[in-house]
Amino acid sequence: MRAGRVRSDSSRCGRLLAAALIGISVGWGDVGAASEIVAAPINATSIATFRPGSTDTRFGSLEFLGGLELSSSERLFGAWSSIRLTDGGTKFIGVLDTGHWLTGSISRGADGRLAGLDDVTIAPMLDAAGRSSAPKRTVDAESLALRGDEAFVGFEQIHRVTGYSPLSTIETSRPFRFALPLPFPVGRLRSNGGIETLAAAPQDGPLKGGLVAIAEKSLDSDGNLFAGILDGPLKGGFRIVPYDGFDVTDGDFLPDGDLLLLERRFTIATGVAMRLRRIDGSGLKPGAVVDGEVILEANGSSQIDNMEGLDTFVAADGSTHVILVSDDNHSILQRTVMLEFRLVE
Repeated sequence: MRAGRVRSDSSRCGRLLAAALIGISVGWGDVGAASEIVAAPINATSIATFRPGSTDTRFGSLEFLGGLELSSSERLFGAWSSIRLTDGGTKFIGVLDTGHWLTGSISRGADGRLAGLDDVTIAPMLDAAGRSSAPKRTVDAESLALRGDEAFVGFEQIHRVTGYSPLSTIETSRPFRFALPLPFPVGRLRSNGGIETLAAAPQDGPLKGGLVAIAEKSLDSDGNLFAGILDGPLKGGFRIVPYDGFDVTDGDFLPDGDLLLLERRFTIATGVAMRLRRIDGSGLKPGAVVDGEVILEANGSSQIDNMEGLDTFVAADGSTHVILVSDDNHSILQRTVMLEFRLVE
């Protein structure tokens, strides 16, 4: 999903951001699919404080650990929609809304803070025949979940959840499942507001590893977001209460089974904002309408951009870390940032 970022000193920027808001690409524009795996050298600039000019690191139940502003000479880099961490948080797999896989590893400095991304590659998503030339509207990848040796991707415009395997060679993997049944009316999903979140529930919880899908901004007749459990013993639809104009852009299950959602809001008048909302995992069941506690909210005065990706991992000391990434829409007005927080219970 595209959204803009406000820069304060130019009416021209305002016009460009208005274009971005209604889905017209700015800057780089739409990037076509590559035909092969390409290396993407990453330049990383440290983000030392979450709020410039402040030394605060504690924000509610979260502690800011650092961040990076990322760029690359490879023009395919950007449009980062979702991230999933592997190998104890040292490696990652992501999807770009241009229909590409993004893979690599995370490096850290001697102080343990984020230092850069290494061995980053970008590869086009393949169809069952091994082709990568699908038009943009059919490969608008917005969400990602990993389960075992399988990856599941949620697509917008042509709304569906597709499974890819094996995960170990995801750059060349082909679909093994083209469209998982969705427990809510696909026809009610907005073209640019469909399945923005996919998360695999804990295997030892009541959902037994079931996939949870959440729409970004598609509402039922009561004004609640469409959501559902796609498989497992509690398969079925539920709803999430939206408010304050925020849209859901990603999520992941915490070790205790709660669901942590990343949400974003953008208006030309107020700029960009993000928040994290914690949903009680025990309430996720067919027919439920759920809400949760906001544990972090930030606006353009903090080091955020168009925040679209979230994942969590348990560090060596047993603490839960949250990684966030932004989608720059291949726009000169926006940034790709990666932020890290520690959840302080």
